[in-house]
Amino acid sequence: MNDTHIKLIAERAGVPARKAENTLKLLAEGATIPFIARYRKEATGSLDEVQVADIQREAKKLEELEKRRESILASIEEQGKLTDELRRRIEGTFDPTELEDLYLPYKRKRKTRASAAREKGLEPLAEVIFRQQNDKLEELAGHFISKEAPTIEEVLQGARDIIAEWISEDEKARNRVRHAFRRGAVIRSRVARGKEEEGAKYRDYFEYEEPLSKCPSHRILAMRRGEEEGFLRVSIAPDREDTLFQLEKMFLRGAGAASMQVKEALHDGYERLLEPGIETEFRQSSKEKADEEAIAVFATNLRQLLLSAPLGQKRVLGIDPGYRTGCKVVVLDESGMLLQHTAIFPHPPQSDEPMAVKTLEHLVETFHIDAIAVGNGTAGRETTDLCRRVKFGRPVQVFSVNEAGASIYSASEAAREEFPDKDVTVRGAVSIGRRLMDPLAELVKIDPKSIGVGQYQHDVNQVLLKESLGQVVESCVNSVGINVNTASKHLLAYVSGLGPALAQNIVNYRAENGAFRSRGQLMKVPRMGEKAFELCAGFLRIRQGEHPLDNTGVHPESYHIVEKMARDLDCTVEDLIRQPALRKKIGLEHYAGKDVGLPTLTDIMKELEKPGLDPRGEARAFQFANIKSINDLQTGMVVPGIVTNITNFGAFVDIGIKESGLVHVSQLANRFVKNPAEVVSLNQEVMVKVLDVDQQRGRVQLSMKGV
Repeated sequence: MNDTHIKLIAERAGVPARKAENTLKLLAEGATIPFIARYRKEATGSLDEVQVADIQREAKKLEELEKRRESILASIEEQGKLTDELRRRIEGTFDPTELEDLYLPYKRKRKTRASAAREKGLEPLAEVIFRQQNDKLEELAGHFISKEAPTIEEVLQGARDIIAEWISEDEKARNRVRHAFRRGAVIRSRVARGKEEEGAKYRDYFEYEEPLSKCPSHRILAMRRGEEEGFLRVSIAPDREDTLFQLEKMFLRGAGAASMQVKEALHDGYERLLEPGIETEFRQSSKEKADEEAIAVFATNLRQLLLSAPLGQKRVLGIDPGYRTGCKVVVLDESGMLLQHTAIFPHPPQSDEPMAVKTLEHLVETFHIDAIAVGNGTAGRETTDLCRRVKFGRPVQVFSVNEAGASIYSASEAAREEFPDKDVTVRGAVSIGRRLMDPLAELVKIDPKSIGVGQYQHDVNQVLLKESLGQVVESCVNSVGINVNTASKHLLAYVSGLGPALAQNIVNYRAENGAFRSRGQLMKVPRMGEKAFELCAGFLRIRQGEHPLDNTGVHPESYHIVEKMARDLDCTVEDLIRQPALRKKIGLEHYAGKDVGLPTLTDIMKELEKPGLDPRGEARAFQFANIKSINDLQTGMVVPGIVTNITNFGAFVDIGIKESGLVHVSQLANRFVKNPAEVVSLNQEVMVKVLDVDQQRGRVQLSMKGV
């Protein structure tokens, strides 16, 4: 990366050039985003993960632009048309659109009307007409009549085709049309002929139009989905007459016969080539913007879900509820291991509630169960109510657990590998129970887009979605810190510097040699090199390890600093952790040096205050109101609920019935709300008022205003 590249990346990422340069060096050396943000604050000036990721993303875009630039230069040079001025312009731009505009006249095309006209020898005539200085068109055209173009009209038509292509490829003309699109493009959707009934779910877009600049991402994605499914016809265009008027001012020189030919060519070129080409650009850019917004919403929701408070290491009954096939019940020990499984049939058609209660009581007493996790799908509410009615002989908390994606996991390779002799319903119940114990550890086994906390996740750019959600999972795993002696290979794979192969090696080593006793022991794991150890060690925790700092976020490279602090105070590291009074005596400035500054020292002190503390808090049980179905709802009711999904048009709230209610963004607060995430978060407990109930469509409108 040269200085120009670094400056450009810094500007686009919104950070100082020095910070961007140091971050790029660390990334080039193989450092991960969590590692850089957590343990290299002196180098980056304390950039957070989002800023480091922005720098990485802008560097990747620039790298792709440079590859495209090289390809374009080679193509034009091969044609023998690369002038010094054209080379200077191509090498001087960092705008992908400008780069493509410069290349457009030299781009190899399939056969066009203009290329056919050139083959007939009509380009010299087009040049004369385009100059608009000679109006003797019939006389001019007569010189170009041939077997391929036997009439005056065919000759003039060929000339117009060439002029139309010139205008459509003119850089200034394209920018003028782009300006018109930016200023006033309207997105319109119409129902496809004969698709009114079949496409009824898109009824809102049968006759719809809106300025593109004001159209939110969810509407753009909805219209595009309707178009791809064949139910809608979608177009994006500015005011046609005004745009043509602006182009005429650029290209017409008077009102003579030649100018009329140019005008006709201009109108044809605009409708056939220029407007469709720029519309494609704006379709793409609006889709990219909509994708970015939808992915950002998904990423925020996913982060909140992954960082949901865990119940911790308790004995749990996991229940995958159902009617006809019954409820699958699994017993999990404190580490999530499956001890026993069975089925109960308390609901129709069997309705054997007495036997179900007897089974639950027996399991709770026999296995000393602390909590029951019930999936929130079909029959979930009825099963939760049943469990709460049972008088167990010990305190047992009952939780409703979001089971989105559990069926995906239960049929996955990971589930088959862990439980090869169990059916999918048992695996699903295990997943539900483990989600309560540790949501993060269980949810990392599922493709993030299957977790069900986004919008239009199957319509957005899948590469960007996977990249963004992968970074979120990695960020969450590393921010919590992972117990290396209990974590699954799926969880370890997301730890900074590891990946699937090393994660499996750690699990294998643990199985062969017993629990890790120190972080240093990780170096004995096959293929664990110094770089991988550097990147992962600070994020792995060892409970009751040989070194007291092994259960903290203090990196092994900084142990010597804490040990020096302890020596200076004539105490042990354990004393520093246990006694706040000792820590207050530490003057951090005495320990700052070339490689370790106040940001790292401040982080070390925070870790000494809370060694091994899980930042996610602890799970709490939630009680719904006494409503069982949408038929029980009445307008004006105020009921408790849990936020299950957040979109940029509002929040979906589970109020204890099959249908989730929508709190539209306009109903979230007694003020203007631009982003729902400013007001609510995933799994937040809220009180909502019922505004409207549409039983036929299964829709419930809710409000949080004044509640």
